[in-house]
Amino acid sequence: MDSHLSIFHGRGMRTIVFWITVILVVIIDQSAKAAVEVMLAKGPKTIVPGVLDLVLVENTGAAFSFGQGAGLLFICAAVIFVAVSVFLVWRSPDMPIPLVITIGLIAGGGVGNMVDRIMKGSVTDFFATTFIDFPVFNVADICITVGIVCSFVGYMMWESRRGQEERVPVATLHDDGADSV
Repeated sequence: MDSHLSIFHGRGMRTIVFWITVILVVIIDQSAKAAVEVMLAKGPKTIVPGVLDLVLVENTGAAFSFGQGAGLLFICAAVIFVAVSVFLVWRSPDMPIPLVITIGLIAGGGVGNMVDRIMKGSVTDFFATTFIDFPVFNVADICITVGIVCSFVGYMMWESRRGQEERVPVATLHDDGADSV
C-alpha cells in the first residue's frame, strides 16, 4: 500500500472521522441557532402542540443554567475536552469508529456552545419542552447528551470485547501436528 494512503487507516482515519464529526456538529448547531434567531424575532413558535415550542433564550450558564456568568470557565473546559478527545482518539488506534463519532458529538457540541460564548457572551437555546418543566436547550446540548450516553455504552462494549479477546486462549501447534489450546 502507498504510504500516502496510510492516513486513511488506523489513527489517521479515526482522527479524520473525529474532526469531520466535530465540524458537522458545529455547522448544524450554528446554522440552527442563526435560523431560530431570525424565525423567532417576532416571538415563540409552537412546533408540536403540548410537546415542543421554539423559544429564544440567551443562557450565560451551562446545562440547566448552572454556573451563570462562568463563561470563561466553560470556554476553557471545552478547549481542554477537545484537546483530550483528540489525544484519546489518536492514542487508541483500535478505538471503534462509532465510539470516535460519539466523542466527536460531545466535542462538537462543546465547540458549538463555545462559539456562542466567545461571539456573544451567552449560548442561544431554543428547544422548550411543554409537556414537562425542563430547561430550554439547543442542538449542541442534544449532541453532548446523546454523545455522552452513546460514548458510555460504546466504551463499555469496546472494553468488554477487548476483555473477551484477552481471555480467549490461542491454539498452538505441537510437534506431532495436533492443535492444542
